[in-house]
Amino acid sequence: MSLKLFKSPTIAAGSNAKTVKGDDLYQTAIMYLAPHTASGMGNVCPMAIMAGCSEPCLYKAGRAELFDSIPKARIAKTQRYFRSREKFMAELVRDLEKFVAHCGRQGVKPACRLNGTSDIQWEVAHPCFRGGVRYPSIFAAFPEVQFYDYTKIYKRVYRKLPDNYTLCLSYSAASAGYRDAVLKAAKETGCSIAVVYRTKALRDLIAADVKTDWVRMSLDRVVIDGDETDMRFLDPRGVIVGLYAKGKAGRADTSGFVVG
Repeated sequence: MSLKLFKSPTIAAGSNAKTVKGDDLYQTAIMYLAPHTASGMGNVCPMAIMAGCSEPCLYKAGRAELFDSIPKARIAKTQRYFRSREKFMAELVRDLEKFVAHCGRQGVKPACRLNGTSDIQWEVAHPCFRGGVRYPSIFAAFPEVQFYDYTKIYKRVYRKLPDNYTLCLSYSAASAGYRDAVLKAAKETGCSIAVVYRTKALRDLIAADVKTDWVRMSLDRVVIDGDETDMRFLDPRGVIVGLYAKGKAGRADTSGFVVG
């Protein structure tokens, strides 16, 4: 099923090769910001240094490698977020309302990843207004939207999250402190954890149990193909979401973020 593209100042849908795999039931809109401190105004990825994901970030992969206009637009968007969170949230509400209507016209359900290249804690300190009503979060304002994200801020998965928001932890062995904390959070909460493997072949070997890696032994969980679809909210709870490295920086990473 081929769905129409959706573009807005904050979110877009239909151009990500991974999210379109779920277009028969959902369409996913993603917000891409300038990661870490790339905007020059603040840090939207507070665990980036500890987790070692700054260099292999997907911000430097795909179309962003080819067109200078894409990083520039993401920087401008992130700067709007830091200049006025209230105005930015109003902009996001407007764009989500348009996206919900867009999905309705196509007969699919709306899904949204707010942290495509960021790790903002949207569930706290991000109130917004919709229809003149103040909501504590964007999730409360849009119960008809299924939100999901990957996160390296492991304390987030200990919180009582909104029913329409799913988080998947992100593994890294760039530092022993982060590695141990994220594995502990996965064990204690039952949250799924994403692991980026060096190659697709390695990921598939581990998923088939032909080869066992340290993460799998630590958690004693099955590994699923995380590239088959991006819709983490449809995964069985408590799995290892196996991904493989994308982009030149990802494949060459030696920080410990990429396994293998």
